[in-house]
Formats: sequence, C-alpha cells, structure tokens
Amino acid sequence: MARTAHGIHDGLVMNRWVIGARIRTLPAAVVPVALGSAVAVDLPRGVGWWDGEGMVVASASLGPVWWRVALATIVSLALQVAVNYANDYSDGVKGIDDIRVGPTRLVASGLASPRAVKLAAYAAFGIAGVAGFALAAVTSWWLLVVGAVSMLAGWAYTGGPKPYGYLGLGEVFVFVFFGLVATVGTTYVAVETVNWQSIVAGCIAGTLACALLVINNLRDIPTDREVGKRTLAVRIGDRATRLVFVALLAGSLVGIIALATWRSLSLIGLMALPLAVAPVRAVLGGATGAALIPVLGATGKVQLAAGVLTAVGLALGA
Repeated sequence: MARTAHGIHDGLVMNRWVIGARIRTLPAAVVPVALGSAVAVDLPRGVGWWDGEGMVVASASLGPVWWRVALATIVSLALQVAVNYANDYSDGVKGIDDIRVGPTRLVASGLASPRAVKLAAYAAFGIAGVAGFALAAVTSWWLLVVGAVSMLAGWAYTGGPKPYGYLGLGEVFVFVFFGLVATVGTTYVAVETVNWQSIVAGCIAGTLACALLVINNLRDIPTDREVGKRTLAVRIGDRATRLVFVALLAGSLVGIIALATWRSLSLIGLMALPLAVAPVRAVLGGATGAALIPVLGATGKVQLAAGVLTAVGLALGA
C-alpha cells in the first residue's frame, strides 16, 4: 500500500534528528581515527621527556591504549554531528538553504525549529567536550586548547558574522581538522607520540574528506552563487572544481603509497581504487545538480573503503 503524503511527513518528523546528523558524512569522522590508531599499532607507548639530546620514552609498552581510541572516536563523531547541526542552523536562519538540490535540512524545511537545532549542535559539542576532557586528563592538557579551537572552527564554518565557509576556506578547515588534527591527535592520545607517518595518514584522511566537500559544493554552485555563498567551487568555477576533485582522490592514493614505504601492507588501501572510477567518470563527464547526489554517496564509499583498508594494512604490517 502506498504511503500518504501525511505519512511521509510524519516519518520525516520522527527521523528528523537522524536526517540532521547527516549519517552519510560520518565516514569523515571514522576514517581519521582508524588511520591514526592503525599508525600507533606497535609503536612505543608512554610519556616521553627531552633529555637534552633526544626524546626518551618512559614506557616499553607497545601499541595503542584502546579505550583512549574509543574516546577519540566519540570526540570525532560528536564533532562531525555538531558541525552538521551547526551548519543546518546557521544556513537555515540565513536563508541559504531555502533553495537547494541536496538532502533535506531541518531548519529550512521546517522539520525543527532553529532553537532546537542550535541546542542539538550544543549538545553534540558538549559530548565531544566531555570525552575530550577525559583524554586531556590522561595525556596532555594542551588537548583542551586543540579541542576548543576545533569547536570554534566548527561553529564558525557557517556561523558568526563572517563564516569562512562562505569565503572559500571550507576545504582548508576540513583538511586541517578532519584530516591532520583528527588523525595525528588519535595517534597522540593512543601512544602519546607523533611521527611523520601519522601526518601522512592525516593528509590521506584530509584529502578524502575534502573530495566529499568539493562534490557537495560543485552540486550547489548555482544556488550558492545566487545567495552570495562564495565557496571554493563558486570562486574557481565548475571546470576547475572538477579537476580539484580528481586531484584530491589522486592525492590520497599518493599518500597510501608513501605509507607503504614504511609498512608495505598499506597498499591494501589501493583496493578501493575501483570504487573511484564511477564518481570520477561522472564528474569529468559533466554531471550537475541532482545527478551529483549519487556521486556524493559513491565518494563517501571511496572515503570509507580507502581509509579503513589502509588502516587494516597499517595494522597488519606492524
């Protein structure tokens, strides 16, 4: 039996917070934690100090402290959800989402009030803050500064008087915070050390996350331009944005190969390459508007597969 329009609306209302959380974007939170913890496998664990000549590790234990990795996962997921709700709120109250091609937004669609969505964002930020405080307490209080900056950056992406997401800097935020900070931070809380491999892994996570954002912004070029939202895609134009997307995916592959010089099984991550064929073909083929929605989903699959497979390779190669 076909569902009525009223029934469909009721279903949307019941699932509105799942819709607002944008579940399909969560791989951007999972991948850096997976990579950061995989880098930490078999690394010396413990607090170090500088003796005037080099770093001395105070513990001979190896590998991650897994309960810390679990907390890092909570921090990353909560921040991703918080940013999604914050963007929904800020874009909604500014009328940015009134005309859109992509998935439903809570404020713009009227499924939730602006105040409720803002409180949901605060709640998610709060969860991230509590988990982050616990990690800082057992590692370094400097993590509180990193966490505070991350939260501020998450809100200012589309919020505040001059949101930098409207200035073409969104990809910079995603690369830094959902790439480098999340990955290197996970390695640090897992073993209390950082190495060049964690930075390379962070670049992999960052380029994959940016590829997802670039597709989203490519799809929204016409509507973003109309409302004055100057994303990177709007600034550089349709053709250049498509090339940036391909370059980002290629950059993640280069990063995987670089990690293989340390742990050769990292090359398992290249098994995700076939998944990239369809989205690259669609983007270079000129897909626009609604035709880019499945490309967004396909790119998310590439992100998750490449990140998790590379993490598996890193862990097995330790």
